[in-house]
Amino acid sequence: MMRFAVFALTLAATPAFAATGPFFSLRNTDFVVLLGFLVFVGILVWKKVPALLGGLLDNRAAQIKSDLEEARALRDEAETLLASYVHKQKEVAEQSARIVASAKDEANAAAATAKNDLAQSIARRMAAAGDQIASAEAAAIAKVRNQAINVAVAAAGEVLAKQSSASSASASIDAAIAVVDAKFH
Repeated sequence: MMRFAVFALTLAATPAFAATGPFFSLRNTDFVVLLGFLVFVGILVWKKVPALLGGLLDNRAAQIKSDLEEARALRDEAETLLASYVHKQKEVAEQSARIVASAKDEANAAAATAKNDLAQSIARRMAAAGDQIASAEAAAIAKVRNQAINVAVAAAGEVLAKQSSASSASASIDAAIAVVDAKFH
């Protein structure tokens, strides 16, 4: 509503109808307004307002230029820092790849060493088991042989006891003593 009222008053005001009479007369409002405007501009020039406004604008332009240069410097610094971080990231990636490769190599070497140690351990245990088997086999053979000798001696003793008499026993003893004497002397 307020806008409509301002618009209507603007159309209703007609300054052209206010000016009457000759132009260079103080009764002519257009001339009075022109004189007031010229006096106003003169006061502004006399008080050096245009120079002051120019100085303020120059100061503002210098400040904007300084801000732009600072922004460029910050951008350059950020780009340098970004490049540095990208380079460091690449180095870290390469180093981590080397560490992983080294760990894989060490794991493979450890696995090969463990496999070799296991094979040697199995071979040692097999050899020890073979030695134990051979020892047990030799002990069993010796035991069987001793048992066979004992059985044979006992059987021979029984056979000799049945077949021998007192005279043949004494002759056998003499012959055995002679054999033993011949072997020891």
